[in-house]
Amino acid sequence: MENNILRFEHPEYLYWLLIIPILIAVYVTIRIINKKRFSKFADSKFIELLAPLTSNSRSNIKFILSLLVISLGILSIANLQSGSKMEEVKREGIDLFFCIDISNSMNAEDIAPNRLERSKQAINNIINKLNGDRVGIIVFAGNAYVQLPITTDYSAAKMFLSTINTDLIPTQGTEIGSAINLASKSFGTNENNKAIVVISDGEDHENGDAIKAVQEAAKLGIKIYTIGMGLEDGAPIPTYNKYGKRTGYKKDKNGNIVITKLDDNMLRQIAEIGDGIYRRASNSNVGLDEIYEEINKSDKSEIEAKVFSDYEDQFQWFLGAAIILLIIELLISSGKKDWESKFNFFEPKQ
Repeated sequence: MENNILRFEHPEYLYWLLIIPILIAVYVTIRIINKKRFSKFADSKFIELLAPLTSNSRSNIKFILSLLVISLGILSIANLQSGSKMEEVKREGIDLFFCIDISNSMNAEDIAPNRLERSKQAINNIINKLNGDRVGIIVFAGNAYVQLPITTDYSAAKMFLSTINTDLIPTQGTEIGSAINLASKSFGTNENNKAIVVISDGEDHENGDAIKAVQEAAKLGIKIYTIGMGLEDGAPIPTYNKYGKRTGYKKDKNGNIVITKLDDNMLRQIAEIGDGIYRRASNSNVGLDEIYEEINKSDKSEIEAKVFSDYEDQFQWFLGAAIILLIIELLISSGKKDWESKFNFFEPKQ
């Protein structure tokens, strides 16, 4: 089967592109400062007479060309690749959905660095161990959404995982039942063995719906495992401004700081009814490795997947363009040449 897809072999190098807006800000700042300094010294027309060979437009063009050279150089190092050959492969594995609680209480820091970030780290480690299994991600708070449909593309899974934060769902709450129902439907109708891992602090506001959702999933042969994020003593819920800076902690109507605590009982019930196991996270161990080992004991189904088996490097196009622009930038002088000053084609004669 022939198709076409683009990817970067080393996408981590693309972060270097963040230096571009920094360089622009520095350049503009320097130009503004220099202009103010010259304006204190003399009138702009007089400065032109003192330095007739200077050219602001040429400096701008050289700077723009330099930025393009840097950008293209970074893109060439990241190495864009095109995949043109797709093959169907058969693997043995299970279908696994991670249901991640992203309510504000998951920002609590009793599990370092906080409950949500530690959950993401644990899931990322499990994804690195997958071989043939299909994985999907559902996020939930007051509602539940599919963040990543079931797939064998582990790179995409880790990318989508990295984008998860508590701002994705504005409606607060912890509707575990909605997440389990959505996962059960999102598996599809295949005969693969299926499992759901719910990661939450357990502060559910619709306990009856969660138990009902687990019972329905169990009828379909779906096993459900749970992880409790949080310590018994609990922790305050940090609040942040739009710039991501902490502004304090969440308070109730009386002005008291709200303490969020782990609700063990419901998560234990879910795991028991779902024929899975429950693990309570700690700062030393989230417990997801143990759950994955238990899931791995299940009989694995044969899964058909389509993967790209051949990629061609495209970095040479970016590198070639960067070299050409670098040569042009070097050939353009910052100021006018002596002979150019004799030809004022676009300036009226005095």
